[in-house]
Amino acid sequence: MSRTAAVVVAAGKGLRAGGSVPKQFALWQGQPLVRHSVESLISAGIAPVMVAIPRGWEEVAAAALQGLPDVVFVHGGETRRESVACALEALADDAPDHVLIHDAARPVLPRAVIDRLLAALASAPGAIPALPVVDSVVRGADGQRETAVAREGLFRVQTPQAFHYPAILAAHRGWNGGAEAGDDAQVADAAGLAVALVAGDEALRKVTFASDLETAPMPAPLPRTGMGFDVHRLVTGQDLWLCGVKIDHAKGLSGHSDADVAIHALVDALLGAIAAGDIGDHFPPSDAQWKGASSDRFLAHAAALVAQSGHAIANVDVTIICEAPKIGPHKAAMRARLAAILGLPIDRVSVKATTTERLGTTGRGEGIAAQAVATVVPQ
Repeated sequence: MSRTAAVVVAAGKGLRAGGSVPKQFALWQGQPLVRHSVESLISAGIAPVMVAIPRGWEEVAAAALQGLPDVVFVHGGETRRESVACALEALADDAPDHVLIHDAARPVLPRAVIDRLLAALASAPGAIPALPVVDSVVRGADGQRETAVAREGLFRVQTPQAFHYPAILAAHRGWNGGAEAGDDAQVADAAGLAVALVAGDEALRKVTFASDLETAPMPAPLPRTGMGFDVHRLVTGQDLWLCGVKIDHAKGLSGHSDADVAIHALVDALLGAIAAGDIGDHFPPSDAQWKGASSDRFLAHAAALVAQSGHAIANVDVTIICEAPKIGPHKAAMRARLAAILGLPIDRVSVKATTTERLGTTGRGEGIAAQAVATVVPQ
């Protein structure tokens, strides 16, 4: 299989963005700008990722990419082209088949663009992402419009740019030292290499000025899902509570509270969705105040924490695992009770039941288990 490496150009001073560090190390959406695209390349299976950095910024660069695998630093040059050439030379001892060359100032790197570029290399020595120019274009000088330029056939060029590694290395080595190349496609063109165009993406916008760091679009917040599981022993002399409903049965569940195993699993699922620990963190069994407590209090607390985190509960799904009692006759009441506690429409609450075919703790009638899944969405 073909091996693909990457070069990320992060060796500039980034003066137009202002600040106390070069823009590639400035924070954007909570992380250094350079880290975003490097993570995207690594998640796409690209390795190694050669990051060209300015001299004197080694510690800052190491902190920015701390913990990421397959990252190798190389000192850049005075120009972008020289920085790319340094990184390409650093790959020569273990040469890959292909290389992606990317600007750290483009933090959002869609996987689909990477896939299109690599697919294009099957029939061309180089490929670049580009978007057609859709605005009117004019030439001007001294603040005055001179003449219109036809936009047909004009494209906005983006990175990463993809090449057969031996071909682009040779092109950089053969660069004639003329006017500085704006990108690697120009280096390839000077060497007579054909460069294919693939569809780019508006998300690949370049961060240039300080205002870009403030106004660059945030990705849409994602839904979050948590899972919960619990099991309690069946004992005589206890009431049986499941999903907040009291069930007439010869035995009940043993626990510090009312031992509603289904609600306990659901509480853990909700807490897991917002990364807020588990039920034992909030209601420790060592605390006497929860002795015999109704578990609907735990569920209401978990729902409140979900709201405080800026999320809303989209749906919950509970599965009760037991041989007896039969859950079917009680499912409607269970769904209604959970919906009331959570403040949800009943069609967003599911309660199911299954057995273990008389295997294990639940199969022998020694206990009842439950598992739950909860999905929350940003409000």
